[in-house]
Amino acid sequence: MKYYIIIPTYNEEKFISLTLQSLVEQSFLPSKVVVVNDGSTDKTKEIIQSFTEKYSFISLVNATSEAIHLPGSKVIQAFQKGLETVDDNYDFIVKADADLIFPPNYFETISNHFQSDEQIGMVGGYAYIQKNNEWILENLTDKEHIRGAFKAYRKTCFEQIGGLKPAMGWDTVDELLCKFYNWKVVTDETLKVKHLKPTGASYNQAARFKQGEAFYSLGYGFWITTIASLKLALLKKKPFLFFDYLQGFWKAKVAKKPLLVTPKQAKFIRKYRWKKMKSKVF
Repeated sequence: MKYYIIIPTYNEEKFISLTLQSLVEQSFLPSKVVVVNDGSTDKTKEIIQSFTEKYSFISLVNATSEAIHLPGSKVIQAFQKGLETVDDNYDFIVKADADLIFPPNYFETISNHFQSDEQIGMVGGYAYIQKNNEWILENLTDKEHIRGAFKAYRKTCFEQIGGLKPAMGWDTVDELLCKFYNWKVVTDETLKVKHLKPTGASYNQAARFKQGEAFYSLGYGFWITTIASLKLALLKKKPFLFFDYLQGFWKAKVAKKPLLVTPKQAKFIRKYRWKKMKSKVF
């Protein structure tokens, strides 16, 4: 199989070399790695260029999106800039963060999964963070969910779900739309990706309101949003985030912001979410 990787990056001089080094050491190399430098003010650009000089399959794209660091919109805008520079002659495409270390067999294993079943639309491993000199599972989501830091999509699935949405919630709606179109989402617990910068480390209050807005835009409705907000706030060990999330939901609802999905898809998503929650309770 042939695959491309697109990496949006902003001020990642501490980590980008580790990420790129882990990619050039893969047992199954990518055909293209496009690193989108999104207006970095540190040495990120120079570090990427040092890799492009050594490896012909790595390229640099310079872009500028909104300065504010809101999760979702900025990173996907940068991803789109990278996507515009590649052809569609690939079997699967990967959106990756610039603060990861992939194990050497990561993409060989991902490719094997795609080849094993034509109904598999997305594949990913698990994120691990360092705590007290140990690498532990970054346990913010269900184990069936692929983290937004490393998403691999079969081309036909990627095209059917309409690519990635430039809004917070993009890395949930993609999987829900996969299920809507009867694709399988596969996670592999043997693939342990080192996540060097914990999720949400630099998010401000506006970003936290965006999480509630994301729940609204996925078509969750009030009660599913309430349960999802409580669960996420407790997982982050910051109970007061629950109120930020709900406030973001109501702001979006009052403003009648457009959903990321169609009414038919929203109905499917609510039904799917209730089914998942009931299965955990009973």
